[in-house]
Parts: sequence; structure tokens; C-alpha cells
Amino acid sequence: MTAKRKSAGACWALAAVAWFGGTPIMPGFILSAAGAPVASTQTDDASHPPVPGTLRVDSSAPARMAQSAPAPINNPFAALLGKPANANTLDDKQRAIVARVNDYLSKIQVLSGKFVQIGPDGRRSTGEFFIAKPGRVRFEYDPPSPIAVIADGSAVAVRDQRLAQQDIYPLSETPLRFLLANNVNLEKDTKLIAVDADDVYVTVVLEEKNTIVGTSRLMIMFSAKDMQLKQWTVTDPQGYDTTVAVYDLDTSKRPDPGLFKIDYTNYHN
Repeated sequence: MTAKRKSAGACWALAAVAWFGGTPIMPGFILSAAGAPVASTQTDDASHPPVPGTLRVDSSAPARMAQSAPAPINNPFAALLGKPANANTLDDKQRAIVARVNDYLSKIQVLSGKFVQIGPDGRRSTGEFFIAKPGRVRFEYDPPSPIAVIADGSAVAVRDQRLAQQDIYPLSETPLRFLLANNVNLEKDTKLIAVDADDVYVTVVLEEKNTIVGTSRLMIMFSAKDMQLKQWTVTDPQGYDTTVAVYDLDTSKRPDPGLFKIDYTNYHN
């Protein structure tokens, strides 16, 4: 079955927060410097709607999950937007950073772990994910969420198992396309707008423009110590952020190929 053509804006949303019936259905996280997710509980206070470009985290989260965790990064782009970059203006230090990111992402052929997602409205979701290059990924949400996100190498399905429905997107039109490639070259394949590193994180920010829906940004953060993937944040054209943090990563276990099969028979498209 041919994948339904969606706008670039919708596909950017898919990479960090796809919305189905008003509910966020794709991963997002905030990590502590130690690499453990910072807990957040759902907040549905209609009198305090989310502010574009910010994340709202509930400070009443269980203490056992937040022990020794520093304050979360509420506006991860703030320190980077004053440091614009692109392939033609990168200095030697930035090029070295990008080369490290390219090398790390290219060497990973399989990856699995757990994720925590914080949506624009502060809602928290958890689950597991599995990656097998090229082009295959699965995000499986913990109950009560009925959502699974599956890429089979050519298409991405956002599946609602409760409704037996799914939306299909071309993998080539989502930011997943370069993260799931065998050979990653951010300078060649993306528009880099910020590159930075400190003692804790290595960070790159990518931008994608669409004449109809506007500009979206994807920020990816890695550990400065070992270049391990830590989190990513997507800012949609309206300025709302969704953050996904990953942890308990395993780069040795090969996932079951059946995890990446899109079921076109039992789910309506």
C-alpha cells in the first residue's frame, strides 16, 4: 500500500510528537546530567496553557525518581540560538563536534532502551524503543496508552491499537530518515543552525523549513563524556516543544525483525 502523503509539518510532528485525537503519541524526555529521566506528572490545568517554546514540569513528581537530579532544561534552545551555524560557517571546533556526532550515529546499527516523553502540555509518557538500521524503529508506549510508532525502512506507521487504526507517513519525509541511515552526515544531509558542547552535553540543532506550515527545529543532545544519545527536542512551527529522553541503552542486542513490520491487514489506514 502506498504511504499517504502528509505535509512536512505533520511529519516533523511525527518525529517528536504526533497528535491523535488531541493526545500526544510520540516520545519526549528530560534527562538529568546523570542520565536518569526527571519525572513529571500530567497537568491539565486549563487556566495555565502551555507557553510556546517552554516545557512545564510538575515539581510534585515522586522523590525517588528525582533524587540528585538537577533542574530540567526548560528552554534547551536558549543557550544555542545565539550561536548560528551552517555547513559553510562552522569553525574547526564545531566541525570536530559534528564529526563526533556523525561517527557515533553511523556506528550504531542496533539500539534499544527506554524512553520518557514530555509533551507541550507537560504530559508524561513512557515506553520502550528499538532501532535496527537502516530505516527501522519502533516506539512502544506503556499502558494505558494504546500507541505504537513503527518504521519498516520505507514508511512510518502511527498505530492506535485500541481503535485498530493507523496513519502512514513516508520515512523519507521525516527527520527519522537521517537518524536511521547507515551513514550519517549532518553537514551534507541537514541544515545545521547550532552546534555546541560543554562539559555535560554535545548539542546540535537542525532546522527544516516548509513554505506552507513554517519552520520546525530538532535539537539532539549527547553525553559529552561518551557521546551516548541522551535526548532530543522538537519545536514545531507554533513554538511548542516536545522532549524525548532515552536511557538504559543497549547497542549489542539485535531486535526481533517482527517488531518493525507494519500491519496493513488488521489496522485501517
